[in-house]
Amino acid sequence: MFIYNVTTNIEEDVHDQWVEWMKEEHIPAMIKTGKFISATMSRVDVIESMGGITYSTQYKVQSKAILERYFEEDADELRAQTKLFDGKFVSFRTEMEIVHEEL
Repeated sequence: MFIYNVTTNIEEDVHDQWVEWMKEEHIPAMIKTGKFISATMSRVDVIESMGGITYSTQYKVQSKAILERYFEEDADELRAQTKLFDGKFVSFRTEMEIVHEEL
């Protein structure tokens, strides 16, 4: 099992619009690809020296192969949709392998 984590710092003047877009459009579109099992969006509890508000969105995926298929088949199109917020955010992505999970 893997987690595809996208950490985003969004400027405050578009924050509310971006959060709604993430919840109503982007995260559902990610899930609709059929590649992700679940998604969790969390606000990072930190005061950024550069300003803005930071979020971590974690998408759980069954395997590295499925994640690679997402990159090949879906990532470009879904990333292009962020143009609504051009110049108002920075993101970085991390791939993590789950080595232990206890529910």
